[in-house]
Amino acid sequence: MYGLRPAVLAAADRLRAAGHDVHTPDLFDGRTADDAEEGMRIKDEIGRDELLRRAVTAAAPYSSRGLVYAGFSLGGSIAQNLALGDERARGLLLLHGTSDIADDAATDVAVQLHVADPDPFEPDDWLNAWYLRMRRAGADVEVHRYRGAGHLYTDPDLPDYDAEAAERTWAIALDFLADLSDSTDLGDGRGGADDPADAADR
Repeated sequence: MYGLRPAVLAAADRLRAAGHDVHTPDLFDGRTADDAEEGMRIKDEIGRDELLRRAVTAAAPYSSRGLVYAGFSLGGSIAQNLALGDERARGLLLLHGTSDIADDAATDVAVQLHVADPDPFEPDDWLNAWYLRMRRAGADVEVHRYRGAGHLYTDPDLPDYDAEAAERTWAIALDFLADLSDSTDLGDGRGGADDPADAADR
C-alpha cells in the first residue's frame, strides 16, 4: 500500500544478485505513500479490481515461464490472487500480507509467508484460518513469524524496520527460491530453468 518504494527495488536487486530474474510492476503508476493512511487512499482511489487487472497485465507476458509470485503487504495479497489463478505458477513468496482464499481453490503451489508476531493487519485468528484454507486447497505452506517486529519490518525507511528479522527473512526466502529452482531443474513440469519472481509493489 506504500507503492513501489526503494525497499521493493532493493529487494529485487537482492534476488537478482542471487541469480533470479525479477520484475517489479508499478501498480500505483508512479505514486508512493509516506504513511499507511495515504497508501490506503491511493489503493481505494485506484480500486482493488483495477489493481488486480494491472497485476495480471504485468505478469501475463512471463507466466508461461512458470513464475514465482511475490509481494509485500497489499502486494502480497495481490500476488497470492495471481499465483492461485495461474496453473503454471511455481511458488508464492509472501511478506507481511495474505489474501482471502476461495472455497473451491485448488493449487499445488509452494507458499512461504513471513509475518510479524503479532501483526495488526494479519491477526492470529485470520492467519490460522488462512493456513488451514491454503492447506485444504493443496498448497505446501511454510509460515515464519517474527516476534516483536513491526508490520513492514523489511523496509529500512519505515518505523517498522527490524534489521535482524529482515535479514532472517531474506536468508530463509533465498533458500526457498533456490529450492524451487532446483526442483525445476530436475523437471517438475512447471517450466524452464529460469526462476522469475514477480514482486508486486506494496
